[in-house]
Amino acid sequence: MASSLSFAQSAFVCSQSHQFCNFRPKLSSSSSTFGAALTIEAKTRTRREDRQARHVRIRKKVEGTPERPRLSVFRSNKHIYAQVIDDSKMHTLASASTMQKAISEQLDFTAGPTIVYPSLLQLEETICYCLCQGGVFVSSLEVAKKVGEIIAKSCLEKGIMKVAFDRGGYPYHGRIEALADAAREHGLQF
Repeated sequence: MASSLSFAQSAFVCSQSHQFCNFRPKLSSSSSTFGAALTIEAKTRTRREDRQARHVRIRKKVEGTPERPRLSVFRSNKHIYAQVIDDSKMHTLASASTMQKAISEQLDFTAGPTIVYPSLLQLEETICYCLCQGGVFVSSLEVAKKVGEIIAKSCLEKGIMKVAFDRGGYPYHGRIEALADAAREHGLQF
């Protein structure tokens, strides 16, 4: 989809004289009383396309080598994934995600619906059930910390001490920050 933006010319005497051409935005795409309107086509990009563009810029600078592989992070609404990649050989050296059985069973983290809007009563019942029945009420930050811990332990078992962190175009905040901090706490250097 392309949205059009129109500018009207307010001082168009630029041909031979040295006057400044001043353009102001105009909402309609019809011609102006000052002359023909200049229409600029602007592409609208989605948040996903913006993130992918940021990731491409990051990947130009961050490259995984055998001495210092790349720790790549991807997150969806439900899950978070981390891979340690040697880009020279194009091999994945270690990986961890919330899809792994060990993490999902340990934290009682099921792949339920992505977005649930419970009523306040349902939320209170869920919290009471988890606390009373000995269940675990887990936030997404705690799950991301667990994934960071597991990826760090997996790397240390394979002799990988240093990695280059690739945040995947996501802001260094929330689940991405929690995963990175947990990996640092458990011995990875980046």
